[in-house]
Amino acid sequence: MNNEFENLVAIVTGGASGIGAAVADRLVAGGAQVAVLDLNPAGSEYFGVECNVADDESVRSAVDAVVAKFGRLDIVVNNAGIGAQGDIAANDDAEWARVLNINVIGIARVSRAALPHLRQSDSAAIVNTCSIAATAGLPQRALYSASKGAVLSLTLAMAADHIREGIRMNCVNPGTVDTPWIGRLLDSAEDPAAERASLNARQPHGRLVAASEVAGAVAYLASPLSGSVAGTSMAVDGGMQGLRLRQE
Repeated sequence: MNNEFENLVAIVTGGASGIGAAVADRLVAGGAQVAVLDLNPAGSEYFGVECNVADDESVRSAVDAVVAKFGRLDIVVNNAGIGAQGDIAANDDAEWARVLNINVIGIARVSRAALPHLRQSDSAAIVNTCSIAATAGLPQRALYSASKGAVLSLTLAMAADHIREGIRMNCVNPGTVDTPWIGRLLDSAEDPAAERASLNARQPHGRLVAASEVAGAVAYLASPLSGSVAGTSMAVDGGMQGLRLRQE
């Protein structure tokens, strides 16, 4: 693997597990110095900073700690987020506010804290973790889908605002990824094996997406080698967004 990220510093929110941990590994493999911002960063082998993206003071303190440690900031991967299940009536106002605060406003908090430092970089990039739920209607995911639809629109707006400052904004739209969170959902199902088979079958390539595959897409979007890629959403979903296969 080449050193496309050599001398660059990256922040990965929610980087202690799942997709975030895979992203951190991929960026380090490409030569980056990585800071993991997480509610519990102790599980990461990289520079960890405790951070709650739902709290502005926590976010600003964490970003300041990264810059104090490494002297610069070039890449931000806004990956921290939470799930939600149910139809439009399943969650009360407090839960709607909680999910949107983390999944959407959390991206705004981290990005605005990072902007002054990114403006000083010749390789500035932000990559947001969105979802197939932003572009396809999924059952029992009303609140989660609303939050990820907002992430997609926010990414485009951010790209328009900052492209002429030399800061590229993009997002990845994963399908169902084999992460600890999905594992917990499967474990709580009445028939975990049947539920996993259903999730596998929903994606045209017949399996869950690997976290490392999402990390590869994030690395492409964040890389200085992708300097003309801006305002893009990249599906990593086994073809779920664009393919319509005949039933066998």
